[in-house]
Amino acid sequence: MPDSLKGHIALVTGGSRGIGAAVCRLLAEAGAAVAINCRERIGQAEQLADEINKSGGRAVAIAADVSQAEAVVGMVERLAAKLGPIDILVNNAGIAITRGVDDLTEDDFDRTIMVNLKSVFLCTQAVLPPMRANKWGRIVNISSGAARGAGSIGPHYNASKAGMEGLTRGYAARLVKEGITVNAVAPSLIETDMMSGQPQLVSRIPLGRFGTAEEVAKAVMLLVGNAYMTGQTVALSGGMAFN
Repeated sequence: MPDSLKGHIALVTGGSRGIGAAVCRLLAEAGAAVAINCRERIGQAEQLADEINKSGGRAVAIAADVSQAEAVVGMVERLAAKLGPIDILVNNAGIAITRGVDDLTEDDFDRTIMVNLKSVFLCTQAVLPPMRANKWGRIVNISSGAARGAGSIGPHYNASKAGMEGLTRGYAARLVKEGITVNAVAPSLIETDMMSGQPQLVSRIPLGRFGTAEEVAKAVMLLVGNAYMTGQTVALSGGMAFN
C-alpha cells in the first residue's frame, strides 16, 4: 500500500538488479527510504536510485562488500547519517558458483559461505541496535529452494542457503519479544541473470514458466507487512515442491 512504510528506512543488499532491484522498487512504492547496496555494480545501483527518486520516492546507492565486517559497519554508519537508522533489512546479496562435486574447491566453498551466509550475520548484527531500541524491525532473508532440495549449483550453495534459514529461525526465536520479525523467502528458478541461457529448466516447473523477480518481491513485502509472522520460510517454486 502507498505510504504504508512511510518513515521507515530499508537496506537491500545486492539491490542493483534482479530480485534485489524489484524489492527496492516495491519498498519505495510503499513509502520507505531505500538504500540500494551493491559490491561492484554502482552504476546500476545509482541508475535505480535515480529512477526511484524521479518517481517521488527516496533512495540512495551505496557500494560495500557485505561479506566483510568493516565494510558492513561503515556502510550502516554512513546510511544512518544520511537516511536514518535502518529498520528494514533485506539480505539478498549472493553468488552462485556452479560446480560439480569433483570440481568444487575450498575457495569456492569459502567464498560462497562468506557472501551468501556470513553477510547475513554481519548485516543483521549491524542493524539490530536501533531496531531493538525502537522495538520494531523487519528482516527478510532471500534463501533458495536449494536449502531443502538438490538444486543445480552445487553442495556449497545448498549449505549456504540452508545455513541462512537456520540463522533466520535462530534470530526470530531470540528477537520475537522485541518487536523484530525475521523471515525468509526461498525462490526457485526465477527469471534473473542466473537463469539466462537455461530455458530447458522450464520443463521442471509444473506452472510452465520461470517465476519473476516481482513475484519474489511481493512475498518479501508480505513478510515486511506482517507483524505476527516470524521464523518462517515462504517458498516460491511454481509447484515444484511443497513445504
